[in-house]
Amino acid sequence: MNTFGNIFRVSIFGESHGKWVGITIDGCPAGVAIQESDLLPDLERRKAGAAGTTARTEEDIPIFISGVYNNRSTGAPLTIVFENKNTRSVDYDAIKNTPRPGHADFVLEKKFNGFNDHRGGGHSSGRLTVALVAAGVVAKKILAGIAIDAILTEAGGNNDIEAAINKAIEDQDSIGGIITCSVKGLPVGIGDPFFNSVESVISHAVFSIPAVKGIEFGSGFAAARMKGSIHNDAIINEHGATKTNNAGGINGGITNGNELSFNVAIKPTSSTPREQHTWNNNTQSIAPYMVKGRHDLCIALRAPVVVEAVTAIALVDLLIVENKGI
Repeated sequence: MNTFGNIFRVSIFGESHGKWVGITIDGCPAGVAIQESDLLPDLERRKAGAAGTTARTEEDIPIFISGVYNNRSTGAPLTIVFENKNTRSVDYDAIKNTPRPGHADFVLEKKFNGFNDHRGGGHSSGRLTVALVAAGVVAKKILAGIAIDAILTEAGGNNDIEAAINKAIEDQDSIGGIITCSVKGLPVGIGDPFFNSVESVISHAVFSIPAVKGIEFGSGFAAARMKGSIHNDAIINEHGATKTNNAGGINGGITNGNELSFNVAIKPTSSTPREQHTWNNNTQSIAPYMVKGRHDLCIALRAPVVVEAVTAIALVDLLIVENKGI
């Protein structure tokens, strides 16, 4: 489905090479101060242009279609769109018969019986994350006093990001990365056990980002190799502050008042410049394949702000449900 959330509901739409991409937010409280310029800093963080990113550049000027009047949210559905201008669809002609290895091309064609828009990945493209970032700015405004920060801490297995990107450019091959996200200022008691645990809701949102392959909270998978006496976070005061934070700010699916922290794994971009092999529908055989078009060598460079955005969206919905502070 294309909608996420219980009360603060976001619905994403558009295709990579269509005329527009955008998002509608239903359940946004009335009175939130918001205007186009508020979105620009986060949109700028997501843009291409740095070494290792795609040569496709878009203006990414947000246009409010509904839900805002006199720079305040009205309480009606808030719709934001972005125009696609710098498309080069001819580069994608070949993938109708030679789907990219590691990409969704093959499964999309099968799922939608060939009616999907294959250009640039269509509706499954990372291009649509611009809409997530826009909704994330609105969510961050609602989360006044709660700070969400995500950074790229590793690329291609290297903590030296610049060296990793230079090596990827030299090798002409794509690389993945690890994004670390922290949230400060959350109250105790957000979330529920089982299906609406904080981990469940954030993970659901994070996996909406194309190229995400894993998430871990606190000490994550390392916890499986720790003793309980080491992993347990000693509570040091009546507010629930802990000496360590192996739990990542969550116990039993519920926030414990400490910093919420998690890591996100981003896979290498499947559209690597290197020659690969794939199934050719025309010849009914395996054939060499070279990706055409403009692609990121390390999409993880542009993803931290997207991780922040979906985290904010998830937390606003959880907080509204709990009716805590909003």
